[in-house]
Amino acid sequence: MAELPPRKDREPPALADAVGARAARKLKARRRPPLVWSGLGVMGLIGWSVVLPTLGGAALGMWLDQHQVGRHAWTLALLMAGLALGCINAWLWVAREAKALSDEQEEDNE
Repeated sequence: MAELPPRKDREPPALADAVGARAARKLKARRRPPLVWSGLGVMGLIGWSVVLPTLGGAALGMWLDQHQVGRHAWTLALLMAGLALGCINAWLWVAREAKALSDEQEEDNE
């Protein structure tokens, strides 16, 4: 039987493309780690991204307080600066990951 040319006003059905995309999404989902471990890993990563700058600021402040005597307490100021820097870092990381996840979901829905 001869195959008819596709009509110009609509696209021919692409069943093979739809099935292939669905299979690719399933394989990608199977390669992901379980949600519990993934969630714990993300919490640990975010925690360290806040803790390290905070401790670094506190350590630098203590060193400055010991070696540079003055009216200002560097420890508290740099501890707060490190905490702020760590929170901003964590916020940006979470926003970037959320955007990547939403872009991935939009791509899968297309």
